[in-house]
Amino acid sequence: MAPRNIIYSVVAVILAVLPVFLNAYWVDVLNSIGIYAILALSLNLIVGHAGLFNLGHAAFYAIGAYTAAIMNTQFAIPVLWLLPLCAFTAGLFALLVARPIIHLRGDYLCIVTIGVGEIVRIALINNVFGITGGANGIFGIARPSVVGYVIRTPHQFFYLIWAFAAVTILLFHLLEYSRFGRALNYLREDEVAAEGNGINTAHYKLACFVVGAAWAGMVGNLYAAKMTIISPESFSFWESVLMFVIVILGGSGSIPGVLLGAFLAVGLPELFREFANARMLFFGAAMVAMMIFRTEGILPHQPRAYKLAKFGEGEGGQ
Repeated sequence: MAPRNIIYSVVAVILAVLPVFLNAYWVDVLNSIGIYAILALSLNLIVGHAGLFNLGHAAFYAIGAYTAAIMNTQFAIPVLWLLPLCAFTAGLFALLVARPIIHLRGDYLCIVTIGVGEIVRIALINNVFGITGGANGIFGIARPSVVGYVIRTPHQFFYLIWAFAAVTILLFHLLEYSRFGRALNYLREDEVAAEGNGINTAHYKLACFVVGAAWAGMVGNLYAAKMTIISPESFSFWESVLMFVIVILGGSGSIPGVLLGAFLAVGLPELFREFANARMLFFGAAMVAMMIFRTEGILPHQPRAYKLAKFGEGEGGQ
């Protein structure tokens, strides 16, 4: 078994038994870490693999959450049944928004995505189409159920959220080593060279944006089900910044790095909550130090190693 698989297995076993020894508060902290880890993994596909600066990811998260909330409260559709619809609505919105701007690069794309995130939040506050509840949001979202078993407590939500995180890790790991994932890495390293080698850069960037947004939409579904109430302030610009910080802090393009970044960015402030506002000062100082001494992140992405064949070996040498 590869060392990485051993590490994943050990972490999975620890997480599986950890809630037994923790109270409801700390289990809920782990639930928050899990939600942000999945969100950061979806953003990592856009930022880490394709190299696209996106600081409006909370908009897709919000669209998924509001889709689940509206459909559940208005039509009594079970929340988890709405996961595909949440992915579709968030992905469709990303397609419509990203299509005209996908040619932008660097800071320009970053600024536009910030604007998109704020437009969505302000539209929700202004009760767009009269169905978003305005600044008060939407109340009374039903709890999710699995095979007739209603999930209510933090301990029960823990296994739902982290099971979804495990599926996310597996699928994104497979995607990373697929043809699609390799094309995204070419884009990140040198877009001009990638285009010169026949890669349709606009197509891959747009597809990457849509997939990441669709996954964030499904996380919005989980968040709405967990909280049973959502409001526009839950999807502020700070949420997008936090996701971006997790990706950069842990290691852009690295799945283990993103997971570690989620534990540090979300879990550490809770550990030092007794220090009140000073905890954010220490957190900010730690981030500055990381960016100075470890610019690639704590666990940066390791380039895939290829074994070169010796001259005369293989079909080409015969």
